[in-house]
Amino acid sequence: MKVFSNHTLLRAEMWFTLLGVPGLEPYHVWISIPFCLFYLVAVVGNSILLYLIAVEPSLHAPMFFFLAMLAVTDLVLSTTCVPKTLSIFWLGPQKIGFPGCLTQLFFLHYSFVLDSAILMAMAFDRYVAICSPLRYNTILTPKTTVKMAVGISWRSFSVIVPCVFLAHRLPFCGTRAIPHTYCEHIGVARLACADISINIWYGFCVPIMTVISDVVLIAVSYVLILCAVFRLPSREARQKALGTCGAHVCVILLFYTPAFFSILAHRFGQNVPRSFHIVFANIYVIVPPALNPAVYGVKTKQIRDKVTLLLFPKKSC
Repeated sequence: MKVFSNHTLLRAEMWFTLLGVPGLEPYHVWISIPFCLFYLVAVVGNSILLYLIAVEPSLHAPMFFFLAMLAVTDLVLSTTCVPKTLSIFWLGPQKIGFPGCLTQLFFLHYSFVLDSAILMAMAFDRYVAICSPLRYNTILTPKTTVKMAVGISWRSFSVIVPCVFLAHRLPFCGTRAIPHTYCEHIGVARLACADISINIWYGFCVPIMTVISDVVLIAVSYVLILCAVFRLPSREARQKALGTCGAHVCVILLFYTPAFFSILAHRFGQNVPRSFHIVFANIYVIVPPALNPAVYGVKTKQIRDKVTLLLFPKKSC
C-alpha cells in the first residue's frame, strides 16, 4: 500500500514540457493570430448555435439535437487544446503536470472519436428523413434519439479510456519534453523508457478502426440516400432532398479531410517536416469547430432565419 501511495504521489508530481512547433519558434506569435481568431469564432459560433437550439421550439428535432451534441463536442475539442497552444505561442514552452497531460489526452481523443460518431448518427437521421419520411417521427422518437446519444457517448468513452491507463502505466526516466502543442497518446508514450508496442497497437488501430467504421456507415447511408433521391419524380424534389444534406456533407468533409490527411502524413510521409505534422494536427482541432456553425448557419434555413432574427431583430421585422 505504501509503495502504491509513493508511486501515485510521484506521478502526481511529474511534469512534461510542451515545446510548441519545433523549428518555427520565431513565428509562434504570428501563427497564434489565426489560431486565436479561429478559437474565438468556434466559441461564439457554437455558443450561439446551442442557445438557438435550446430556446427555439422549432429546432427541437433529432437533427438539431445531434447538432447541439456536435457543438458541445467541438467546444470541448478546441478548448482542450487551443488555450494551452496559445500560451505556448505567446509565452514559450509550457509545463503540464502528468495528471493534466492525461486529462488533456483523454478529452482530445474522446472528443475526436465522439465527433465522428455524432456525424454517423446525423447521417442516419438524414437517411431516415429522406428514405422513410412518413415514418421519421415513429423511428426517431425522443427516447430513441437519447438512446443513440448515450450509446455513441459510451462507445467513445470505452474506446478512449484504455489509452489513459496504457499511458499511465509507463515509466518515464528520460526527457519529458514533448515536441508538440498538446499531449496526445502516442506522443506521450514515445517518451517512456519501456516497450510501448501495446500503446502503438491500441492507440492507432482501435480508435482509427472505430472512426473508419463510422465513415463506412456514413458512406452506406449516403449511397442509400442518393438511390432514394434519384427515384424521385421531379428535379425540384431531388434538389430539395439533397439540399437538406448539404450542410452535413460539408461538415463531414471539414472533419475527416484534415484528420485523415494528418494520419496518412504520419504513416507515409517520413520526409515531411515535423513542423508540418504538428501544424496540421492543430488544424483539425480548431478549423472544423470554427467552421461547423457557419456551415449550418448558411446552409440550414431554420438556423439562418433564427440567427438573422437574433442579430438583426429590427431588420427581420
